[in-house]
Amino acid sequence: MRHSEVGVLVLGGPVFVNGKNFDALQLATRTLWEVKTDNFDTYPPDLRRIVLDDQVPKMRIERDLARACGFDFRVGVRSAAHQAALERAAPDLEDLIVVMDWC
Repeated sequence: MRHSEVGVLVLGGPVFVNGKNFDALQLATRTLWEVKTDNFDTYPPDLRRIVLDDQVPKMRIERDLARACGFDFRVGVRSAAHQAALERAAPDLEDLIVVMDWC
């Protein structure tokens, strides 16, 4: 287990829910997590766009899978720049993205 500002996260292996392996489960709040460890800030603009085009549709699917089974869903990213870019690309995911600068 790893402790952080968001509570206890169960890591150590994927958490299989509704046909999907999520990165972590926060037991106390029934929240499934995906953690993006990209060094987004260092990417050139074209690569940033490619990453966003890949991540946003997957995040929407993951959110829907988690909610269908009664879980909340969050995404951890390494930087505020990555968070802001995802939120601009997908305003519907805005409240789900958290900066985890320790990862």
